[in-house]
Amino acid sequence: MTGKLPLHILTGFLGSGKTALLNRMLRSPGLTDSAILINEIGAVAIDHHLVQQVDRGNALDIMVLKGGCTCCTVRGDLVEALRVLHARRAEGQVPPFPRVILETTGLADPAPVLFTLVSDPVLRPRFEAGIVIATVDAVHGAGQLERHPECRKQVAVADRLIVTKSDMTGAETVARLAAVLARLNPAAGVVDVRGLDSLESLLAKSPLAQELGSNRRHDVHAEHTPGVMAAAFTLDEPIEWAPFSVWLSLLSHAHGDKLLRFKALLDVTGWNGPVALDGVHHLIHPPTHLPEWPDGERASRIVLIAQGLSTHGIERSLRKFLATHRANREPPVVAAASR
Repeated sequence: MTGKLPLHILTGFLGSGKTALLNRMLRSPGLTDSAILINEIGAVAIDHHLVQQVDRGNALDIMVLKGGCTCCTVRGDLVEALRVLHARRAEGQVPPFPRVILETTGLADPAPVLFTLVSDPVLRPRFEAGIVIATVDAVHGAGQLERHPECRKQVAVADRLIVTKSDMTGAETVARLAAVLARLNPAAGVVDVRGLDSLESLLAKSPLAQELGSNRRHDVHAEHTPGVMAAAFTLDEPIEWAPFSVWLSLLSHAHGDKLLRFKALLDVTGWNGPVALDGVHHLIHPPTHLPEWPDGERASRIVLIAQGLSTHGIERSLRKFLATHRANREPPVVAAASR
């Protein structure tokens, strides 16, 4: 336990059903004590009958909802909004919420929000990155992914993809969209909103072992909408942590702006269980040591999603970097003298 409040992000393209999903989440018993940030100018994203009182502040309109949620409409700087919200929580002006859910605008890129949490000196000790949920319209989603880079980035960064409005189109259209989403972001789960039984589970951090288990014994490369590429591959030999961390640091510093998502389950020399890594752009979260492998078979599994950057090239550079390190560590072979 870090003591930090998780900031979960609910994103999705214009009209994809973010607000409808958020309203469902607020009525879920396990989420009624959440704090909600609505980053939508002029929007009323919460049904009016949920509002119990309104406290107008300089940075936020703070509404305390019947279920105990604290809902804020962000009119200015998001960083300042989070600071004010946390301060009012500490002072007892709002209920002591255990999490924050941010609903973004339909054209937002969630990645800068995640980076802000670790780069801002005030927010860093108070908040941590939670789950990124992206809603995708089953009727218009395929066209939006094709035409709008914002939609592709939302999908690429997400931990969970929720297909909405599936009741308004045919099963084949929904299946094709789900397949595209699964290829575009191999590490995210794709769920039809109609099949959501537990809204609380959307915000539960599942181990990367579970998320990456399906990538176990095959290499997958795919280019989807223009400029966005995804790759899922395995490394069968155990890796040394030192050279891998150097390679990852070089990658994030040189190309972090193009690295939409990085997830890995690593077989690291000296550890019995896998080491899990998760990152967005320049932000790479600290490694997590898991007690066991998801299926009993040890193999490093890596998922990369990049924009304007060859995932094939990234994989080649990693394999070459690790191979060079192994070669330099091996003692020279001395031929036996002939007798």
